Amino acid sequence: MTAPQPLLQRLSLIPGMEPGQRRLVLLLSQLGDFDSMEYAQALVPALPRLEAAGISTCAIAIGDGAGAERFCAFTGFPRGALQVQADAALHQALGLYAGLQTPGGPWPALLLMCAGIGSPGTLQEVLRGYTGDRNAPQRLNLPLFRAAGGEGFQRPFELATVRLQNMVEVLGNWRTYVPRDDFITQRGGTFLLEADDTLLYSHRDRGILGFSATMNRPLAFLEPFLGD
Repeated sequence: MTAPQPLLQRLSLIPGMEPGQRRLVLLLSQLGDFDSMEYAQALVPALPRLEAAGISTCAIAIGDGAGAERFCAFTGFPRGALQVQADAALHQALGLYAGLQTPGGPWPALLLMCAGIGSPGTLQEVLRGYTGDRNAPQRLNLPLFRAAGGEGFQRPFELATVRLQNMVEVLGNWRTYVPRDDFITQRGGTFLLEADDTLLYSHRDRGILGFSATMNRPLAFLEPFLGD
């Protein structure tokens, strides 16, 4: 299957993302969306392996230049690999989930999605952040978590602590990350393209904290393509 034409058209405008190489493309939601933050933080440590495997990486998010600068400084995601756009036109052209739509506008819709309405899997994923997950990697190297639960896996409250740190950063700089509230419910997607533009893998987010089909190991889909 060939990758969606709107995506190929957008990539044709980005140096280094032309055909002839494998490409990983993240369609992030708002820069201030917790999913965007968490996905970028999960991907940063894997970037050297992606490069070694000949996979070029690009993220396209809703936001502006000022937000992109702060996002990259906070997450460590390379600024040169992040594109921003002011609206959700590309997301919509790709048929990505726009999120719950309510008569009261985006904020009531977002709050309902945070409660799991129109956002399948969200509450389960929030709970996992508090209860821990022995099938997920460790996120923080702090004595408190070692004392409470050991090490080498995601301890109780560990992921919730990461998410709290992200929330403090976003809410303290809201208008930098989110210049407009119009698209705060918009969800993203992931596309892995072969050198000839065929689609090797895709994931379309169904709700908040659903940026991967395997949230305990968000980058598991990449393993077959990274080699040893």
